[in-house]
Amino acid sequence: MLSALLREDVVGLRTRGAVLHRPDGPWLRLPAGAAGALLLPLAPDGYQAGYAARLPLLVRESDGARLTGPDDVLAALRALADPRDRDGFDAFATECRQTLATLRLHTATHDEVTTVLADRYGPDPARWTGLAASLAYDALAARLDHPVYPTSRGRTGLDEAQLRSYAPEFHPRFALRWLLLPRTAVTTAGDPDGPGRETLATPEPGAEHVALPVHPLTVGGPLDSALREAGLAGEAVLSARPGPVVVPTLSMRTVAATADPRLHLKLPLATATLGLRNRRTIKPGTLADGATGQRLLEAVLTREPRFRASVLQADETGYAHAGHELLAVLYRRYPPGLDGSAVVPLAALLAPAPGGRLVIDHLADRFYGGDPLALLDAFLTLLFDWQTTLFGYGIGLESHQQNVSLVLDRPAAAGTRLRLLFKDNDGPRINTVRLRERLERAAPGPAAFADPRTCGDSDGPVADVFTTITVHLCAGSYAFGLARHGRAPLDRLLELVRDRLTEAVERLGTRPGEPGAVLRARLLDAPRLPIKAMVSAGTLLSKERSGAADINKHYTTGPNYLLPTARAR
Repeated sequence: MLSALLREDVVGLRTRGAVLHRPDGPWLRLPAGAAGALLLPLAPDGYQAGYAARLPLLVRESDGARLTGPDDVLAALRALADPRDRDGFDAFATECRQTLATLRLHTATHDEVTTVLADRYGPDPARWTGLAASLAYDALAARLDHPVYPTSRGRTGLDEAQLRSYAPEFHPRFALRWLLLPRTAVTTAGDPDGPGRETLATPEPGAEHVALPVHPLTVGGPLDSALREAGLAGEAVLSARPGPVVVPTLSMRTVAATADPRLHLKLPLATATLGLRNRRTIKPGTLADGATGQRLLEAVLTREPRFRASVLQADETGYAHAGHELLAVLYRRYPPGLDGSAVVPLAALLAPAPGGRLVIDHLADRFYGGDPLALLDAFLTLLFDWQTTLFGYGIGLESHQQNVSLVLDRPAAAGTRLRLLFKDNDGPRINTVRLRERLERAAPGPAAFADPRTCGDSDGPVADVFTTITVHLCAGSYAFGLARHGRAPLDRLLELVRDRLTEAVERLGTRPGEPGAVLRARLLDAPRLPIKAMVSAGTLLSKERSGAADINKHYTTGPNYLLPTARAR
């Protein structure tokens, strides 16, 4: 928590503090007025920040008191905050307490859950094949921390019983509910009653109604309020007929139908993760934007045939909503032909598998001769090739660790085949100038997206998304993570990331104004890089105080760990 606050310069930790060099290492001294100075012992970081916090955490200089619990630490920092921001510190303290309870629950249930997964899918995760088994990887990934957000395992307002019943880390099965709404109140795309009526056992709604699946956690107060706000309280009927049986995915609000694992349903939840303001509801406009984004990516794939066999897209063109963020569903369809493949969300690679070894080690044993760096190399080569190609079209995807899966198999006599599977295409950043140059009349304009923040006429927002998502979360975090697990020296891993990124960037052209030149200047050669200020925008500060137009795209800066000089230090 303290490392995140230091990285984001909360209450001026970085800019107001002075580094003191002591025999046991560096300390940060933060003047605190009448209350006296606060001292923070530091350790070298390198991943998005120069320093991280180290034990004994925060020390009051006046009396030497050590503040080691989140409540005491945040109370001391809250006293330094602008009075307008102090409610945010209280909210973050609650978030920390809830996350701490979740961490303890995860520790207590680790053996129980991994035993269930091994019994159901087998002891070797590299042989968990098909989309149904992919959900077991989600269960492991849900027990890992986010690379930079300190309370990522917490979910606002949910108790232990609800987590055990509905959270992905417990791999539960449960039935959805059906809500019958007037057909005139529902906007649909694709099959108006949802795809796979037989698979979902949709109740026959009749000509005047549409059946909308609802998550059990939304039934009750949240659903009642939503229906009142939408003016549908007297017209909606919650069916007594049970909905389809599902298993939660890593995102929790998205669930997979057990009768057809290719069908996932993204459903709104009245909770929040990665920040109090990062609510897990579904704004209706994001559904149409996701479909537009998918069609845009398909247009690029048509013009880039070398990716047709290696980049896979989930179909997100089917959805329904009743004009409210709790009355919506996305019907996500995965491509066929994945039954014999290991479909591994990127977020699961560093998770301990049954038996204790990392998932990436099991995959490396089966597919890359026991060499996890060979797997990382193959993944980075394809990821950077695809994402830099998109940058050349002016597109930056919000394709973080949760939205990218490795698809690994061994076709007969063909050796290992690695493909990437993408989902969640809403929320990109687009440079419309580059997009029109490449796609001409096929390029969607700003009016094609409900979110006015999507489109602009410069490379900056696209490069920021590329850096913070593709580089930091999907590449840099694995270099630092594998080094932390002792798989290779950090310098070697960072050199691999930079080399593969450089190769991809240079394919875009490096003359002034070409996309490759932009990425070289803003990413490969820049002394500092944009990093997400997730705690500040997500919980601590209001949008008015942070100035964040989008809490998921609010940035500060950190040192560029890819610079050769940075590695030499």
